[in-house]
Amino acid sequence: MAFDVSPKRLRALVEDTPAWPEPEDDDIVAEIKSTILSKIVLVAGKDVKHADIHDWYIAAALTLRDRIVYQWLQSDRATQNHGAKHAYYLSLEFLIGRLLTDALTNMSLMEPFRMAIEDLGLDFDELRSVEPDAALGNGGLGRLAACFMESMASLAIPARGYGIRYEHGLFRQIISNGWQEEFPERWLLSGNPWEFERRDVVFDIQYGGRLDHVEEDGKEGRTLWIPDETIQAIAYDTPIVGWRGRHVNALRLWSARAVDPMRLDTFNSGDHLGAMSEMARAQAISKFLYPSDETPAGRELRLRQEYFFVSASLQDILNRHLHTDGDIRSLPSHAAIQLNDTHPSLAVPELMRLLTDRYHIGWNDALDITTKTISYTNHTLLPEALETWPVELFERMLPRHLDIIYRINADHLAAAEKHFGADARSQASVSLIDETGGRRVRMGHLAFVGSHRINGVSAMHSELMRETVFADLNSLYPDRITNKTNGITFRRWLHQCNPQLTSLLQDACGAAVLDEPERLRILERLSDAPAFQQQFQAVKRANKVALSQIIARQFGIVVDPSALFDVQIKRIHEYKRQLLNAIETIALYQAILDNPQDNWTPRVKIFAGKAAASYRQAKLIIKFINDIGNIINNDARIRDLLKVVFIPNYNVSAAEVIVPASDLSEQISTAGMEASGTGNMKLALNGAITIGTFDGANIEIAEHVGEENIHIFGMRADEVVQRRSMGLDATDIITSSPKLARVIEAIESGVFSPDDASRFIPIAHALRFLDHYLVSADFDDYYRTQRAVDTKWASPEWIHSSILNVARMAWFSSDRTIREYAEDIWGIPVV
Repeated sequence: MAFDVSPKRLRALVEDTPAWPEPEDDDIVAEIKSTILSKIVLVAGKDVKHADIHDWYIAAALTLRDRIVYQWLQSDRATQNHGAKHAYYLSLEFLIGRLLTDALTNMSLMEPFRMAIEDLGLDFDELRSVEPDAALGNGGLGRLAACFMESMASLAIPARGYGIRYEHGLFRQIISNGWQEEFPERWLLSGNPWEFERRDVVFDIQYGGRLDHVEEDGKEGRTLWIPDETIQAIAYDTPIVGWRGRHVNALRLWSARAVDPMRLDTFNSGDHLGAMSEMARAQAISKFLYPSDETPAGRELRLRQEYFFVSASLQDILNRHLHTDGDIRSLPSHAAIQLNDTHPSLAVPELMRLLTDRYHIGWNDALDITTKTISYTNHTLLPEALETWPVELFERMLPRHLDIIYRINADHLAAAEKHFGADARSQASVSLIDETGGRRVRMGHLAFVGSHRINGVSAMHSELMRETVFADLNSLYPDRITNKTNGITFRRWLHQCNPQLTSLLQDACGAAVLDEPERLRILERLSDAPAFQQQFQAVKRANKVALSQIIARQFGIVVDPSALFDVQIKRIHEYKRQLLNAIETIALYQAILDNPQDNWTPRVKIFAGKAAASYRQAKLIIKFINDIGNIINNDARIRDLLKVVFIPNYNVSAAEVIVPASDLSEQISTAGMEASGTGNMKLALNGAITIGTFDGANIEIAEHVGEENIHIFGMRADEVVQRRSMGLDATDIITSSPKLARVIEAIESGVFSPDDASRFIPIAHALRFLDHYLVSADFDDYYRTQRAVDTKWASPEWIHSSILNVARMAWFSSDRTIREYAEDIWGIPVV
């Protein structure tokens, strides 16, 4: 039977029917097949025999979406009826990946849909691979936001995510002759069946212009902003399905357009391109994620993007609040706004502007409402990620907001003077305006001052926030910093990406483990049981065989699934130290050549990640890794004991294949520089053993899985500071390390770049004289720890530790993290 769209049925969908009326179990597959066939005809407008694989994907997605929408309406109705407080999550990134499999898993419809698709003569895996990854994020930040959205829905927290509907998102990475090349990621090219355009939700976003001060008799004067540019933000909603399909929230993404799509007078005068210039300028805002900020135009576009989505989101939040409550002053009781990193920091002055200019709330009351409503998550201590913007750019583009920031700063500095006295250093440290090297607005400071809670994302990171970048602010506002260690959604990163392991865990721990991850602890008593170990190893090998086949098919590199799969998958950045992994690979290669008959552990070194388009050193490191692989993979003397693979265009879908196949998880950032990490959690949950520094969430993983089940190496954060204070020259370290000296000499002599011996001289120079990220300083301990990994791999202890990693990861669920946000920061009860 096809989906019933009679008027009576549709009325039930939007009124008070309690649930989707499922047919009997035997009829579910038939009902799904019938609906898919009807979508082919009515949506694709094709005869079934002429439908291509993309048509079938769209039909399947829309069939599932019908069911999701029904539950979505029920969720909205329930939260409105109860007057529940809402969480609003503002993030410049949402790395949601493919949604079909995610939604099928959470709706408990995977098997019926698989059977229906295959009954129709299609390959289900081929069909779901048609869906493009929504590349709306760069890495961990965007993937964390996606995990959090799923957990909020799973915990039935009324929530809405807000971001930008990038037309191209992050670039598509191509590796050409070892070099990264960037191309547009055209994920919207064939349409997006998951989203709903909300033509009735449009907000004006304004830029530039001037300020006028208006005096009023007996009242405080008002400042009027008279902008000179207006564009429009149009809403697109994507449903985010919680576990078991019990609750659905919305991810609202904004697309930019010009108020007038074309200047007809200009077009008719013959200037056809000029007539479209306003549209092009507006659309540029939602065209790409992270345009290069190397040029003034790029920096301006970044700031325009950030204000665009913040202003649209806050206008929408206030409209929703007034529609349901009617009193703008009660906003903190009904809305919790979470800023995901510094990118949405403009929410502070924008909310102040809306409250004071549009709703005529007095300054002090508006500031009280703002700080009680907004909270801020800091994700990094890196200065370049704690955004600052030139005052001149603010003055030209957002003059009213600069005016508000100045006034907030004046009040803030008055409080600082009472607290610190005449200490000029402390005053300068906490000011929202950085006066050194040109006047700049400190966006991290702005978010801190305008929020009632500021959280780090791991215990160490939060402590470092108190001690370093926000030390003086913490002294001034001592109760604001708290910790919320990151987590991951087990639905995506275990149930969905590793179904064989999930099935084994259900057999071992009971079916309830899908809802109660704490039951994974049952595995502890099975970690030494030979029968369970054999089953566990069989699942891991199957996942490694699948990845090996992909590597062979796509890159022509044959790897042995029996080898240790040593994996580093993350954004390419010097502080994440892919370079340390790469030079250890060279040292291992040299050691194997020196003693080919030793009992070496076969390894496959797997790298994946993108470098920012303007980050030259990171792109050189990608070339370096690929050139190392080219030499090693083609050296017959190595006898397949070592292979190097760089997997291009790393995204969520690639991670879902790599993570289950990983044996060793590389989490080797310079200590004190990785706020948390979530890749470490995904890999450990799937049985990979971590090799890492005492940094970020590695510390908490070690506490939970046991120090004997993780390999920690390298300097601690305080030792890093001490070493840097001695300078960046690593000559003394290299002199005392023959292995490192030999690696650097090989790099300098062109062993790994025979076509251009000088290509990697900048890398060698950094290792010798500019060791800011302590790659040379940590090399010897890293190499020793890797050989300890070899020893463990050859013993029964490996499988024991691997099982215990899975058994002890329940605490790292994003459900736990979101529950803590809701209870400690947002004031939203979780049932």
